[in-house]
Amino acid sequence: MQVIPALNCQDVHCIIDKLHIVQKYLPNDGWIHLDVADAAFTYNRTWGVARVWREVVDHIPLRDIKLEVHLMVEHPEKVIEEWLEAGARRVVVHVEAIQDFNYLKSRCDEKGTELMISLIPETPVQKLESYFEKCKAYQVLAVHPGLAGQKFLPVALEKIKFLRERLPDATIEVDGGVNVETGIKAKTHGANILISASAIFESHDPRIMYEHLMHL
Repeated sequence: MQVIPALNCQDVHCIIDKLHIVQKYLPNDGWIHLDVADAAFTYNRTWGVARVWREVVDHIPLRDIKLEVHLMVEHPEKVIEEWLEAGARRVVVHVEAIQDFNYLKSRCDEKGTELMISLIPETPVQKLESYFEKCKAYQVLAVHPGLAGQKFLPVALEKIKFLRERLPDATIEVDGGVNVETGIKAKTHGANILISASAIFESHDPRIMYEHLMHL
């Protein structure tokens, strides 16, 4: 099971503090998940300035840690380029916001970046079917987009199961409300990546919680 700590922050100081925490326990080939919420697709706004991200990581010894950026934005086509230039190795976009999939996919392919498609809890999982021949990575959002610390919505489990049954070789990620209990359920239903924010960063020992989730 792959576990990716999520940075859901209101300012760059929070980002820096959390990066200093994760650098102590992430493996050399580990991942960081950055939430970028625009207060249009979402109710809230989170910090997300691509050029500043690049400046921040240049001053923190993150080794070969990879960036996954979750674009919870109305127009991912308008911002994807800046995040690709900032070094994103995986970009998550929402099916509800996609206007030009071919553009998004071509830009990611050119940079060697994986494109992952997500959907919010209210969106039927069947809406992803038209992408099955075009994309190999999917995220099931188990909370409403934007805010960290929300409760895992069980509807996500059937979506994960649906995707795994139809796409046995796909990368399936679950994001939102992930802790030990919900992580076990997500894995049982077919997820192979867990995104976790509060469970890790609000635990007594983030390293121990990260390792615990890794070994579910």
